[in-house]
Amino acid sequence: MKLTQIERVKKISKSDFITQYVKKQIPVVVEELIEDWPAYHKWKLSYIKEIAGDTIVPLYDNRPVNHKEGFNEAHTKMKMSDYINLLEEKPTNYRIFLYNLIKEVPTLKNDFLWPDIGLKLVKQLPMLFFGGESSKVFMHYDIDYSNILHFHFHGEKQCMLFAPSQSKFMYKVPHALISREDIDFDQPDYEKFPALKNAEGYITNLKHGEMLYMPEGYWHYMKYLSPGFSMSLRAFPKSISHLSKAAYNIVIMRYFDILMRKFKGQKWIDYKNAKAIENTNQYLKKSA
Repeated sequence: MKLTQIERVKKISKSDFITQYVKKQIPVVVEELIEDWPAYHKWKLSYIKEIAGDTIVPLYDNRPVNHKEGFNEAHTKMKMSDYINLLEEKPTNYRIFLYNLIKEVPTLKNDFLWPDIGLKLVKQLPMLFFGGESSKVFMHYDIDYSNILHFHFHGEKQCMLFAPSQSKFMYKVPHALISREDIDFDQPDYEKFPALKNAEGYITNLKHGEMLYMPEGYWHYMKYLSPGFSMSLRAFPKSISHLSKAAYNIVIMRYFDILMRKFKGQKWIDYKNAKAIENTNQYLKKSA
């Protein structure tokens, strides 16, 4: 794959952020956006353990999608203090994904500010994501096509992004928001997945306090290089096309997929995975 380092800036004005990145739908890392947040100094795993240690949290691992599991259904649960102990002891695949910890522990909302950066952010309590060393978030894009401000805390994580225009190379699973889960995006098997050679994307490593802007509908694959956690703030897509796709995903696609899993079981999952290869190979043949 052809990966370009995501552009980085120390600071940025509202007008420059909108003109140079949001309107052009290009990702960027802003390194010093949140130094005035209490979270910049406080949000470490030890602080989360202290303030939210008794909270029971949902955990996900790297097992493939299964027809018996519900949409975004957690694989297990444990106390936050036990989970952080696990993160600090050894590498683990267990992750906290898209979790509203701030709703469970409201005092956390005093630690961050809504950045005045030109986007009309959805003023709901933001979602948090936690992961252990070497844990991975499979390649996917978000159901609502939002513009995303992704802030990282405690440690370092690698972020790989691809624009929606690259979907034709991504072995997208139909009626879903993911690539085939057997693709190793760290070391792609080009014999099995030759289209990935044509994919052009972006990559960066996020460190504590840095913010990554992910434009609408961007594919993203995350790998925790060390234990840490992140927070995402979102703004609705500006593109009419992306708004309509988001509405379709939320209102129709998600429930159609749940229904087909219920009636066809694993055969439906296997069919979709086969179609991901078939559809991508057909595109390669047409474009050859």
